[in-house]
Amino acid sequence: MPKPTPKTNAARILDRSRITYEIKTYDVDESDLSAVSAAEKLGLAVESVYKTLVARNDKKEILLACIPADTELDLKALASYSGGKKADLVPISDLPKLTGYVRGGCSPLGTKNPYRLFIDSSCEQLNIISISAGLRGVQILIDPADLIHVANAGVVQIARKV
Repeated sequence: MPKPTPKTNAARILDRSRITYEIKTYDVDESDLSAVSAAEKLGLAVESVYKTLVARNDKKEILLACIPADTELDLKALASYSGGKKADLVPISDLPKLTGYVRGGCSPLGTKNPYRLFIDSSCEQLNIISISAGLRGVQILIDPADLIHVANAGVVQIARKV
């Protein structure tokens, strides 16, 4: 019998907002928690799988950034869009206390505290993107316009190819 699909805080937020989405699960490899690996396991195009990174700007504001799996975060651009001059990724050990999530399962929705979300503008070229549902091995497939709406996200150019 297949495992039941877990209901996460992110999924509950989408349900309350009556937003259509799909949950996909995959087997987690603790030695490779990358979004690129998730894309491969789900059979999705790597540019459609978005990873959520957590940063802090020089004004001490915590920020969420969603970028394609095969890119890196332009911290200077994120800082600028957030009204700061500088930003750095928070240490992985700080993720649970800041967001309620762990590395490899950080969702842009349903964080412990509300934070501003910035999504890379490349999402506007896609009909569906994949984001973490808030658990390792669980992804949400969603129309990026719906994610932008429900999260009140800023759509900006913050990703660069590695």
